[in-house]
Amino acid sequence: MYNKLSSVIFIVIFVACSNAFGQMQLAESVEATPQIFPLSEIKEGMRGTAKTVFHGTASEDFNVEILGVMPNWIGPKQDMIVGRLSGANAERTFVFAGMSGSPVYIGGRLVGAISYSFPFAKEPICGITPIEQMISTVVSSTTAKTFARSPRTFSYAELLSNNWRPAYPENLVSQNAIASGFSADSRLMAIAGETFRPIATPISISGLSQRTIDMFAADFARVGIMPVAASGGGTAVLPMKKADNTTLLGGDSVVVHLSTGDIQIAAAGTVTLRDGNRIYAFGHPFFSLGSTNLPMSESHVVTVVPNANNSFKLAVPDSPVGSITQDRATGIYGKLGEQPRMIPVSIRLTTSRGQKTEMNFASAVDETLTPLIVNAGVANALGAQERGLGETTIDLTAEIKIKGENSILIRRRFAGLQATALAAAAPAVPLAALFRAGFDGLDVTGITLDMASSDGSKTGSLDHVSIDRNQVHAGETIEVSAFARTESGGIIVKKIPVTVPKDTAPGAISITVGDGNTVQQNAAFTQFVPKTAAELINTINHLKRPDRLYAILSRTSTGAIIGSSEMPNLPPSVLATLNNDRTAGGSKPAVQTIISEMELAPLEYIINGQQTLVLEVIR
Repeated sequence: MYNKLSSVIFIVIFVACSNAFGQMQLAESVEATPQIFPLSEIKEGMRGTAKTVFHGTASEDFNVEILGVMPNWIGPKQDMIVGRLSGANAERTFVFAGMSGSPVYIGGRLVGAISYSFPFAKEPICGITPIEQMISTVVSSTTAKTFARSPRTFSYAELLSNNWRPAYPENLVSQNAIASGFSADSRLMAIAGETFRPIATPISISGLSQRTIDMFAADFARVGIMPVAASGGGTAVLPMKKADNTTLLGGDSVVVHLSTGDIQIAAAGTVTLRDGNRIYAFGHPFFSLGSTNLPMSESHVVTVVPNANNSFKLAVPDSPVGSITQDRATGIYGKLGEQPRMIPVSIRLTTSRGQKTEMNFASAVDETLTPLIVNAGVANALGAQERGLGETTIDLTAEIKIKGENSILIRRRFAGLQATALAAAAPAVPLAALFRAGFDGLDVTGITLDMASSDGSKTGSLDHVSIDRNQVHAGETIEVSAFARTESGGIIVKKIPVTVPKDTAPGAISITVGDGNTVQQNAAFTQFVPKTAAELINTINHLKRPDRLYAILSRTSTGAIIGSSEMPNLPPSVLATLNNDRTAGGSKPAVQTIISEMELAPLEYIINGQQTLVLEVIR
């Protein structure tokens, strides 16, 4: 009995000791959340250390000397600490693109994140965003919408546009201003480098050709993003990795993804603080997106490239571990283990040589970034497989799938020297409109594109039209002959049977033949305000196609257009009220009322232009 009791006591003591030893090991392996060094205690001359990754995955220490504090420099009640870096690596690279977020410690307490620099500085002077401001900005922010957006006005010209570019605020820096802070033609270039700039964010790009990168570099550069990688093959989409006690600690390299898969666009920075599953990084805005949802990954650094203009690090993304949910003035904020939402994009291309290729990637979900990424992806698919110079014809069919709504369907044909650029913008335009509308619950679930390319271009312009007679009874059909001249000088003749509706009143009517873009621009309606996503999608799906001809019967009207409502044949008293000399604006005359319109079958050539004739409807 005694031996049995002794054995039990021994086992209990052994298990207790083993658990205690395991907990001690775990405690030693977990990085304790550092105490915060208050901004109010920062004094000139203080010395501390900072951490960042110069190579591989392990962060390295270097020295920081505090030079002072600049009140309200980042924003109202947002101060910036000025410091000088030292140490072998820091003195070799100075402040480099990708160092954003590197934590600074004094006496083991966290001061903030290295986030600003002087371009062309002869010493490694940096600006440090206080960690108190990074945390307070996120805490006071919300990821939920506090109010619904008011309905947006869309113009038909905007939705028919063949050239899309992100709508950045005018006060953002230009492509030439990343390093200097001023545009190339600014008189202030003489004092370039005399103000702090946010440290540029290097973007690692794979799966895009250098030609495509150059095409869109200006759009990234306007917000301080520096594309640094040469073209290469895309990487596989890795599964979410479960975070452990070594995941994204202060000083580690972190990557924020804009796209994954065959096209990978990833922005590299540095973690300032991990607090539980919360990650603080960068110390300055990424895209100033506010509430967002972007994939966040671990990464390793190949090397830091010293550069007289702007040193930068080459970082390679590793496994995703969470998502970035806030992009604010004092940094970005993310959560480990949170699954980001992405839009799958599939592009299938039949080349002019009959070869079939396919590209699949996932794009981040954002009002500005999603159209830009899809635009770049389509341009790359075409540019990598087809000729860069000369004329091309591209047939494109696309579907944008939306949860709970009809899909947006795009069927277009492009020809000429700019066919590739125009085809690439085709899905970006309706995507941008969907996101800009801001309807609650709008969820784009996937995008598919099928394209066929051929060498050469078959285009022409509408030269003139004729009709077989000038008078017609309601319900009768007349024959319209459309004559188009090709670029080689040849003439194409298209016979168009047009039926006058039976209920058409006697009198003069006009018949117009023209391409969809031209006739839409000349229509009475130039803009509209969709009240629901379904209304916007339906309008986009029924836009007139610039690559098709239309025959339109119309009649002069004595009405008016108020807002987006047409009021034809108004009484003289109403027109007098609208057009009195005490008011201006608010309405415009509706000079043409549509009687009927028809879309013509596709022709071998893409015909542009418009011609109009007048005929008389008789009893």
